[in-house]
Amino acid sequence: MGHYGYYGFYFDPTYWLVLLGAILCLYAQARVSSTYSKYAKVRSRSGMTGAQAAQRILDLSGIYDVRIERVGGQLTDHYDPSNKVLRLSDSVYGSYSIAAIGVAAHECGHAVQHNKGYAPLKLRSTLVPVANIGSRAGIPIIILGALLGMNQVLIQIGIWVFALAVLFQVVTLPVEFNASSRALAMLGNYGMMERDEVNGCRKVLKAAALTYVAAAASAILQLLRLVLLFGRRDRD
Repeated sequence: MGHYGYYGFYFDPTYWLVLLGAILCLYAQARVSSTYSKYAKVRSRSGMTGAQAAQRILDLSGIYDVRIERVGGQLTDHYDPSNKVLRLSDSVYGSYSIAAIGVAAHECGHAVQHNKGYAPLKLRSTLVPVANIGSRAGIPIIILGALLGMNQVLIQIGIWVFALAVLFQVVTLPVEFNASSRALAMLGNYGMMERDEVNGCRKVLKAAALTYVAAAASAILQLLRLVLLFGRRDRD
């Protein structure tokens, strides 16, 4: 086992990769929370709620088969392509704020992606089942392999399975960036917001996008750590 035997499962120098990922995620979450809170206090001049803005965007985009539903929680907004349902959180659905309309427009961006057959969205939807398996089973398989006398077959399978979850995080980035881009363009082109309001939405969505970047970076760092720890043990 060489020098790896000293580190075992308790401590090793690669923990700094996990720590770095955690710091990135905490920073991103703090950034989106503060930015959203700021613009959640700014009422949109349109007088529309997040739900009303979403309905208008869908109508103007020629999308009439997507339902809008209210869902509990804060910033739990999402678009469900399998059921064609746009779910807006309590903090967005009935709010008149710039932040709420920006988030609602972003989710409409996903609905437009689905309607137009946006390739990265299709790929992400396809990866959902394997990504769920990868995030839940990857590391347990690696640990099992290590416990069974450093079984390289199991360890390598675990690393590749976990890599599927990382791939999902990476594919998510262009999907989210594109949805925000579409949202800002629609808010301006449809005359729903004035330029300064669109700029406020841009700041909210940019902060939200940072959380996806942090999640992807954290997943990549975790994968790198697993490769450094176990990827070459068979050569020791």
